[in-house]
Amino acid sequence: MQYLTYYDRRIIEKLLNQNLSYRAIGRALSRSHTTISDEVSLNSGQLGYSAERAQYYHEQRQLNKGNKKKLEMNVKLKEHVIAKLKEDWSPEEISGRLKEFPDKEVGYICHETIYEYIYSVEGVRLKLYLLLRRHKPKRTKWHARKKGKSNIPERTSIHERSDDINDRIEIGHWETDSMIFSQQKGILSVQVERRSRLVRLHKCLNKTAEKTLEAIIKTADSVPLKYFLSVTFDNGTENVRHTELRENFDTKTYFCDPYCSWQKGLVENTNMFVRQYLPKNALIDTTTHEKIYEIQEKLNNRPRKCLGYMTPNEYFKSLT
Repeated sequence: MQYLTYYDRRIIEKLLNQNLSYRAIGRALSRSHTTISDEVSLNSGQLGYSAERAQYYHEQRQLNKGNKKKLEMNVKLKEHVIAKLKEDWSPEEISGRLKEFPDKEVGYICHETIYEYIYSVEGVRLKLYLLLRRHKPKRTKWHARKKGKSNIPERTSIHERSDDINDRIEIGHWETDSMIFSQQKGILSVQVERRSRLVRLHKCLNKTAEKTLEAIIKTADSVPLKYFLSVTFDNGTENVRHTELRENFDTKTYFCDPYCSWQKGLVENTNMFVRQYLPKNALIDTTTHEKIYEIQEKLNNRPRKCLGYMTPNEYFKSLT
């Protein structure tokens, strides 16, 4: 079957704006409805379907065929990819940002092709795999623990959270966790806002309830109070003073089921990003607060697929 033309794409855009179904559009173009569905799915960005953007993406994909050669021929694209890898962007973040915010001088490349280049002969020679977060070609599966009991007083179950929190409709709902390091008392207290993915990192001298509460209060103080509406915890003993957040900030607190910290998966995933800079054997006790802040803002200024490749700082600012 022939590729859709720019003229076809203009018709698709026009009919989509008239709320016609994929089947109706397919009949108008004498194409299968699955062709229309695939076209819209593949070429719709954060701003919806546009014939002009869709044609640009199509042309870039055609140039991308035999991608290793494309990177060899397109010096600006190769330099851009390597520069962003060195800034700790993932291949998906590099590709997604180019898709959502096209740069005609650089072009477009899909994330799988970037991975192929990283593990090509040239990529291995340049040791580009060391710039990936886990330094591994295969992804690791995550598994949940078995359920158990908790001794946290006055717990409110995560299952009582409202749909506004669960569906990320409302801004101001946070998840928190404590990152520990090998044979050291110091920890890193991590908070992430569920909708914007805004990150706050605080170095603590130890994993006590007092120090953990101090860290979370610092996060509360870093944003307007109306954007600190709830916090979701696991059942670690460092979280026993959660009631003080209710009393002093009128902030609701929720808890995962025992041994089910995966239920606050956003902060768990954020911990993985932090480990890129602070592995478990890092000397957290001698790491400065300035270094912690630098890591925090690297995460906050990294484009995210779930935000349409805006950064958390950009997205949070747009909502507030």
